[in-house]
Amino acid sequence: MVRQIRTQQAIQDLTSSLGESVSLRTSSRSGRRWLAALAVPVLLAGLLAVPAQAGPPTPVAMTLTSANPVDNTPHAKDGDAKAFAEIGSTVYVGGGFTSVKAAGAASWTTRNYLFAYDKGTGALKTAFAPRLDGAVHALAVSPDGKLIVGGAFKTVNGVERRNLVQLDPNTGATITSWVGRSDGGLVRRTVVSGDKLYIAGAFTWVNGTAHSLLARLDVRTGAIDPTFQIDASVARTSQQLVWGLDVTPDGNTLVAVGNFTKVNGLDRNQVVLVEGLKGTPKVADWSTQRYVAPCTISGFPFYARDVDFSDDGSYFVIAADGGRSAGAYCDTIARFETATRGRAIDGTWVNDTGHDSVTSIEAADNVVYVGGHFRWLNNANGDDSAGAGAINRYGLGALDPINGMPLVWNPTRSGAPAGTTAWGPIVWELWRGSAGLYAGFDSDGLGNEYHGRMGLFPLAGGRTVPATNAPAAASGYLYLGTGDGKTAKVPFNGTALGTPATSSQPNLTAAGAAFSIGDRLYWSRTNAAAPQGSYLQVSTFTGGTVGAPWVSSGFNDWYKPSTMSGAFYLDGRMYYTKAGTNKLFYRYLEPDGSIIGCTEFTLPSTGTGLNWANVRGMAWVNGKLVYGFTDGALRAVPFDGTAVDGAAAVVIATSRTPIGSSTRSALLLSPRGAPPLKWTSPTLFFATS
Repeated sequence: MVRQIRTQQAIQDLTSSLGESVSLRTSSRSGRRWLAALAVPVLLAGLLAVPAQAGPPTPVAMTLTSANPVDNTPHAKDGDAKAFAEIGSTVYVGGGFTSVKAAGAASWTTRNYLFAYDKGTGALKTAFAPRLDGAVHALAVSPDGKLIVGGAFKTVNGVERRNLVQLDPNTGATITSWVGRSDGGLVRRTVVSGDKLYIAGAFTWVNGTAHSLLARLDVRTGAIDPTFQIDASVARTSQQLVWGLDVTPDGNTLVAVGNFTKVNGLDRNQVVLVEGLKGTPKVADWSTQRYVAPCTISGFPFYARDVDFSDDGSYFVIAADGGRSAGAYCDTIARFETATRGRAIDGTWVNDTGHDSVTSIEAADNVVYVGGHFRWLNNANGDDSAGAGAINRYGLGALDPINGMPLVWNPTRSGAPAGTTAWGPIVWELWRGSAGLYAGFDSDGLGNEYHGRMGLFPLAGGRTVPATNAPAAASGYLYLGTGDGKTAKVPFNGTALGTPATSSQPNLTAAGAAFSIGDRLYWSRTNAAAPQGSYLQVSTFTGGTVGAPWVSSGFNDWYKPSTMSGAFYLDGRMYYTKAGTNKLFYRYLEPDGSIIGCTEFTLPSTGTGLNWANVRGMAWVNGKLVYGFTDGALRAVPFDGTAVDGAAAVVIATSRTPIGSSTRSALLLSPRGAPPLKWTSPTLFFATS
């Protein structure tokens, strides 16, 4: 609970002062925005229900940065780093610090709240020396290469300029012709989209006109845009504000999170979607109840802390803190689909930390990066402790966007030397720049190294995680376990079976349910030494041969795969049945690290033609679920990941059909010249070789 107390205190400091306050998102953050900047000339108790939808997201290739931060980023001595921006070869850093130094330098240089450095060398840009009297929370770059700064300041370069200013990127001089300013409170976020600048924070006036928490300006002049009339208001408790903000790459949709309950008079608790930005902006017919109930820690006035759209704008992700609460997305990361409309919308997936804060989020390169004061991910079964399924992730993590499962990326917030701050309550900023992922925080350890308040995880040295799924071919082979180390290999074209052949598989012993993912075979293996009596094993599967197995992951020791009477994988989910239970279950499964999801879900079923309790072995083949049954028959039913209509099931083969029988129909294909197989083994999988 120490973590919650410290984070709670940080929130209380924010709401009492709005000066050196908690800030979660600032910069023009994602890869899509840094690319725009380079074009300048100078320049988510337990996991909660998954909603009905067209189907789960499909796997995508993911590009991960290195988990080893570069060594040449400067250090800030105190405060925190809250915002990043790039113009050409210069990196700008804003926050609540007062002293900085280049990596390896002996002495500190006074720089209050904003400094610049060379991206290649890490050397401080001494000519850039603006003077601000309060913290910087937001940085953005205008199309003509100027630096836009938002925050909690009253003067810039000795002249009154409240909370919003445009600076010369070389000297830090104020661009006096740029007229944008907030007349009070705080500018928490700035987002440039085309020729528009969106700002969010804790203000009620912008450029002398009434705008509550949200406003839109002409990015080149700073003039207010009167066509944007979207006002958020009415705090849950304490100070009303918009805390996180993003705009889709096409410039037409905005998402905001923070301490509000009304937007243009409509009920929108902590989260709002605004559409029609290129025409007449309006509050979208989108709302969720998952951020309405209070969390268990009363000192958090709100808990939706940060939000970011994916690079293509098709979904957005929300980071939250606050403790735990039944039915609410406290201490979680959650994905929502941008195009979905309606009320009481649930997340596509939710990743629960088990009572730890998530304070920053960045969706880039098909990866969802998260930062905060958490210790585990995939931890819905834990309560301020590691529950079944918990994956160690110390303050930083990377998630697969299709199911929210942790990837193998674990730099940790650690390595601060003696005399420095080892573990601050919050990661304030994750931002994808041109060279990788920048992190801003309030401590001095990153990747087991000293990094004062900031660091960069480079793209160089990272890796690409390929998009892997069940075999997509329309035809191939069904492998059916027929004995210890033995299978029948049966040609299958999606409708009819060919002549089976015996396939010796000496590595496939004590096997239970099995399924293919790419060139890997996952299978249950009984083992008395396993904590639960069986392991989920992994083998290579190439050329029709099962390779030597290894245990999928030590993080899966809590799971008992031998209970599965059949299993298959599709789109980030491991579907399975249990003998005697008339349900089709699934858990998330992440091939990168072979991690099993901590929460069990049930897929809806309709019709009366399929009793899951009697299923033995399953495989997904070209849009169909092919499955064995206790009567020895092989059947198929259409499958799309949303629901299964048992009435649509058809028989492919039956062990009771006599070979060569004149009554054999096209659906009862026991191949001539071979005895009929009994499709009753849980070891059943589909492969292309």
